[in-house]
Amino acid sequence: QVQLVESGGGLVQPGGSLRLSCAASGSIFSIINMGWYRQAPGKERELVASITSGGTTNYADSVKVRFTISRDNAKNTMYLQMNTLKPEDTAVYYCTILARGPFGSGTFRSWGRGTQVTVSS
Repeated sequence: QVQLVESGGGLVQPGGSLRLSCAASGSIFSIINMGWYRQAPGKERELVASITSGGTTNYADSVKVRFTISRDNAKNTMYLQMNTLKPEDTAVYYCTILARGPFGSGTFRSWGRGTQVTVSS
């Protein structure tokens, strides 16, 4: 069983910053890819940013320059530094991993429960 625990969400004024964290634990042999998705009310879930085990990153155009994704492989933890936040960044942010299970059990994707980010004055 795998658990993803997100933290760091909250209410922030436009132009402010937040840092999200996602810690993965459980039956994980290795993590291939980690990412953040978000879902705003009435909208589909969308990719915000992702990072491979080698450190290759990918960002949605709407967050490039403003957001930075990083990971600590030793701790199976991922971060999302969000700067210059805008009201349109308001959403529930979900952590996800693509990983290999132990003992050759194959690859799987797991999701966190989400953390609310609200950008409002």
